Amino acid sequence: MSPELTILGYAALLQCLQFILYSVAANLQVGTRTALGPRDQPVQLTGKAGRLQRALNNHFEGLILFSIAVLLVYLGDKGSGLTTNLCWIYLGSRLLYVPAYYFGLSPWRTIIWAAGWLATVALLLLTLL
Repeated sequence: MSPELTILGYAALLQCLQFILYSVAANLQVGTRTALGPRDQPVQLTGKAGRLQRALNNHFEGLILFSIAVLLVYLGDKGSGLTTNLCWIYLGSRLLYVPAYYFGLSPWRTIIWAAGWLATVALLLLTLL
Protein backbone atom coordinates (compact mmCIF):
# COMPACT_ATOMS: atom_id res chain seq x y z
CA MET A 1 0.00 0.00 0.00
CA SER A 2 1.24 3.49 -0.77
CA PRO A 3 2.23 5.76 2.12
CA GLU A 4 -0.53 8.19 1.11
CA LEU A 5 -3.19 5.48 1.35
CA THR A 6 -1.81 4.36 4.71
CA ILE A 7 -2.06 7.92 6.04
CA LEU A 8 -5.61 8.12 4.69
CA GLY A 9 -6.38 5.02 6.74
CA TYR A 10 -4.93 6.69 9.83
CA ALA A 11 -7.06 9.76 9.13
CA ALA A 12 -10.15 7.52 9.00
CA LEU A 13 -9.17 5.94 12.33
CA LEU A 14 -8.77 9.43 13.79
CA GLN A 15 -12.32 10.13 12.69
CA CYS A 16 -13.45 6.99 14.53
CA LEU A 17 -11.64 8.18 17.66
CA GLN A 18 -13.21 11.63 17.34
CA PHE A 19 -16.63 10.01 17.07
CA ILE A 20 -16.03 8.12 20.32
CA LEU A 21 -14.83 11.27 22.12
CA TYR A 22 -17.81 13.26 20.88
CA SER A 23 -20.28 10.48 21.74
CA VAL A 24 -19.01 10.14 25.30
CA ALA A 25 -19.07 13.91 25.87
CA ALA A 26 -22.53 14.23 24.32
CA ASN A 27 -23.95 11.38 26.39
CA LEU A 28 -22.51 12.88 29.57
CA GLN A 29 -24.09 16.23 28.71
CA VAL A 30 -27.58 15.14 27.68
CA GLY A 31 -27.92 11.94 29.69
CA THR A 32 -28.60 8.38 28.68
CA ARG A 33 -32.35 8.81 28.31
CA THR A 34 -31.97 11.56 25.70
CA ALA A 35 -29.04 9.85 23.98
CA LEU A 36 -30.97 6.60 23.57
CA GLY A 37 -34.29 8.29 22.78
CA PRO A 38 -35.81 9.10 19.39
CA ARG A 39 -34.51 12.72 19.46
CA ASP A 40 -37.72 14.11 18.06
CA GLN A 41 -36.55 17.46 19.39
CA PRO A 42 -33.08 18.48 18.19
CA VAL A 43 -30.43 18.42 20.90
CA GLN A 44 -28.07 21.39 20.96
CA LEU A 45 -24.74 20.48 22.52
CA THR A 46 -22.84 23.25 24.26
CA GLY A 47 -19.39 23.76 25.70
CA LYS A 48 -16.75 21.13 25.13
CA ALA A 49 -19.26 18.53 23.88
CA GLY A 50 -20.39 21.01 21.24
CA ARG A 51 -16.79 21.72 20.30
CA LEU A 52 -16.08 18.01 19.88
CA GLN A 53 -19.17 17.70 17.69
CA ARG A 54 -18.07 20.62 15.51
CA ALA A 55 -14.50 19.27 15.28
CA LEU A 56 -15.90 15.91 14.15
CA ASN A 57 -18.09 17.56 11.53
CA ASN A 58 -15.13 19.60 10.33
CA HIS A 59 -13.09 16.43 9.93
CA PHE A 60 -15.88 14.86 7.86
CA GLU A 61 -15.70 17.88 5.55
CA GLY A 62 -11.90 17.91 5.34
CA LEU A 63 -11.60 14.17 4.93
CA ILE A 64 -13.69 14.28 1.76
CA LEU A 65 -11.22 16.58 -0.02
CA PHE A 66 -8.22 14.78 1.44
CA SER A 67 -9.59 11.42 0.26
CA ILE A 68 -10.06 12.80 -3.25
CA ALA A 69 -6.50 14.15 -3.22
CA VAL A 70 -5.04 10.84 -2.05
CA LEU A 71 -7.08 8.95 -4.63
CA LEU A 72 -5.75 11.23 -7.38
CA VAL A 73 -2.18 10.78 -6.14
CA TYR A 74 -2.57 7.01 -6.10
CA LEU A 75 -4.48 6.52 -9.34
CA GLY A 76 -2.37 9.09 -11.17
CA ASP A 77 0.83 7.41 -9.94
CA LYS A 78 1.98 10.80 -8.64
CA GLY A 79 3.25 9.61 -5.27
CA SER A 80 6.51 11.10 -4.08
CA GLY A 81 8.28 12.15 -0.93
CA LEU A 82 6.51 15.50 -1.22
CA THR A 83 3.03 13.97 -1.46
CA THR A 84 3.80 11.71 1.51
CA ASN A 85 4.96 14.70 3.56
CA LEU A 86 1.87 16.67 2.62
CA CYS A 87 -0.28 13.77 3.80
CA TRP A 88 1.59 13.70 7.10
CA ILE A 89 1.02 17.44 7.45
CA TYR A 90 -2.70 16.90 6.90
CA LEU A 91 -2.85 14.11 9.49
CA GLY A 92 -0.72 16.01 11.99
CA SER A 93 -2.89 19.08 11.65
CA ARG A 94 -6.03 16.99 12.19
CA LEU A 95 -4.49 15.44 15.29
CA LEU A 96 -3.68 18.89 16.68
CA TYR A 97 -7.01 20.36 15.61
CA VAL A 98 -9.08 18.28 18.03
CA PRO A 99 -7.42 19.49 21.26
CA ALA A 100 -7.08 23.01 19.83
CA TYR A 101 -10.84 23.11 19.26
CA TYR A 102 -11.67 21.32 22.52
CA PHE A 103 -9.67 23.81 24.60
CA GLY A 104 -10.73 26.82 22.52
CA LEU A 105 -7.20 27.75 21.47
CA SER A 106 -7.67 30.79 19.30
CA PRO A 107 -6.16 31.61 16.80
CA TRP A 108 -4.22 28.31 16.87
CA ARG A 109 -7.25 26.25 15.90
CA THR A 110 -7.61 28.23 12.68
CA ILE A 111 -3.88 28.13 11.92
CA ILE A 112 -3.81 24.36 12.45
CA TRP A 113 -6.89 23.92 10.25
CA ALA A 114 -5.28 26.05 7.53
CA ALA A 115 -2.14 23.88 7.51
CA GLY A 116 -4.21 20.77 6.80
CA TRP A 117 -6.34 22.51 4.19
CA LEU A 118 -3.30 23.94 2.40
CA ALA A 119 -1.64 20.51 2.40
CA THR A 120 -4.78 19.08 0.78
CA VAL A 121 -4.92 21.83 -1.84
CA ALA A 122 -1.22 21.31 -2.59
CA LEU A 123 -1.88 17.58 -3.12
CA LEU A 124 -4.69 18.38 -5.52
CA LEU A 125 -2.55 20.84 -7.45
CA LEU A 126 0.39 18.42 -7.65
CA THR A 127 -1.81 15.74 -9.17
CA LEU A 128 -3.52 18.01 -11.69
CA LEU A 129 -0.62 20.12 -12.90
